[in-house]
Amino acid sequence: MVTDEQRARIRRLYFAEHWKVGTIAAELGVHHDTVRGALEVERFVRTTARVRPTMLDPYRDLIAQTLAQHPKLRATRLVRDAPCSRLPGQRPPGAALRGPAPAGVLGRGLLAAVHAAG
Repeated sequence: MVTDEQRARIRRLYFAEHWKVGTIAAELGVHHDTVRGALEVERFVRTTARVRPTMLDPYRDLIAQTLAQHPKLRATRLVRDAPCSRLPGQRPPGAALRGPAPAGVLGRGLLAAVHAAG
């Protein structure tokens, strides 16, 4: 058992003096696991990976359906035509090369109907 005074000294040596765990253990004559326990660094370590939402998540089902209908569709085409790849109302890349878009049409890709629907 580590006393409060020992814990304070261990934390000062580690955090203020930048001593290593083994050096502190040798200096105080305690086991290195005792020093680690006194430092309480385990409570700051995240043990599980945090899963963050992605821009793709709202469209995951749509992409799966599209790939089920068109299994040989390339990823570049799918990304280009995906609703999450551009801002609402923005035309797909390369649209300027095809000429002006008809009135009321957002894009001419595979998923253009999704944009038009909302």
